[in-house]
Parts: sequence; structure tokens; C-alpha cells
Amino acid sequence: MKLDILAFAAHPDDVELACSGTLAKHAEMGENVGIIDLTRGEMGTRGTPEKRMEEAAKSAEILGLKVRENLGFKDAFFKNDLEHQTEIVKKIRQYQPKIVLANAISDRHPDHGRASELLSESVFLAGLKQFETKDDKGNIQEAYRPSQVYHYIQSIPIKPDFVVDVSEQWDKKMNSIKAFDSQFYKPGSEEPETYISSPRFMKMVEARAMEFGQIIGVDYAEGYTIERYLGVKDLNGLI
Repeated sequence: MKLDILAFAAHPDDVELACSGTLAKHAEMGENVGIIDLTRGEMGTRGTPEKRMEEAAKSAEILGLKVRENLGFKDAFFKNDLEHQTEIVKKIRQYQPKIVLANAISDRHPDHGRASELLSESVFLAGLKQFETKDDKGNIQEAYRPSQVYHYIQSIPIKPDFVVDVSEQWDKKMNSIKAFDSQFYKPGSEEPETYISSPRFMKMVEARAMEFGQIIGVDYAEGYTIERYLGVKDLNGLI
């Protein structure tokens, strides 16, 4: 299956917090969208890796994803090296997405910025004919490079290069986040409190989206940074 949009994430729930409204929107438009999580988030304070996989599957159903996979990289310890690049290149060549969404270029969690660099370099390598990879059946994969790589914005404020109106998808986005009930605020939970489990964190997520939305005159929006200039055929499609 070829995907229109493939979002990569260092951890399960990264995408839900940052760009799930965009994915839901494109799924509603009839496009094929997917998520590949790099790790199972096993270094997280709350929940278990097994629980995170169940939560990720539930979120995928809410968002209408065609694909959700996990590469099983080591949480907090994966590297931007040939071994990890090769696994990502295989997935890019397998699904041939037009657009790749990647972690924030820098953020509070070191995994996010490292994943951002890993993904950017892997996208470039995927387009090199001389960089050979094989699929699960042992067949040599054709070189392929997505048209665009956009980086979503996470905890640390970053000025976006563009924002996407997700007002109509906001409830679906929030439901996808709530699917990870081991990670976020849940009254009565006996799990240790973390940076993302407090009510104020969820307020920040909403406030960020409202801020981006206010700038373009809508209720909620998600922001992205780019690696090269955006090109438009004409000005009629701009908000």
C-alpha cells in the first residue's frame, strides 16, 4: 500500500499530541495515512510497553489510519546511525509516502530532536539508488524519496512556517490523545505524576492549537516547520 502521508514519531503518542488533527483531516478526505513509531516508549514512567501498544492501536482506529507500526528501537538510546537509518529507509521505500511528518527539530525530550535528524537523513538516503535495502521477502527495494518533509511542533514553542486548520477534527484529535489513558491526566490514577500527566499539560496542548488557530482566524490549528521553501501554484488556496 502506498501512503499519502506517513508520520514518524520517537514515541507512541508524539503524533497524537502534535499532528493527529492533520492526519485525521486527510483520512477524512479519503487519503491513505499512517504512523510509524520508532520506540515503544518503554522508558516512560507510567504504564507499560504492552499497554502503550494497545493504546496506539486504539488511537489508530480513531484517526482512521491505514497503517500503524512500531520499529522497536530502544527508547532513549536509539542513534542516528546506519543501522537505524536503514530500517527507516526500508519503510519509506515500502510505503512511498508523498509527505513525511517528523518530530520537532528540537524539544524538551532529547529523543525528539534526535529522531528529527534521523528521519531527515533517512529520507535523503531513501532516494539514493546506490543505498541498497531489501524488503521482508529479500527483494531489492527501489529508491524513493518523499516530496516533502514537515516537522511538527511539540512541547517547546517553535515558530511555525505554516499551520493547518484542524477545527473540525479537534474532538477526534482529543479522543486519540485520551486513548493513551496510562500517560495523561486521569482522575483517580495511582500512577506517578509526570510532565505530561497533569491537567495543565492538556491545557497547554489546547492553548497552543488555539493560538495557531487565532492567527489564521479559525478555532484550532497545528503548526509545522519546513526544510525548504514551500511552493504554491497560485494564491487561491491560502487561508
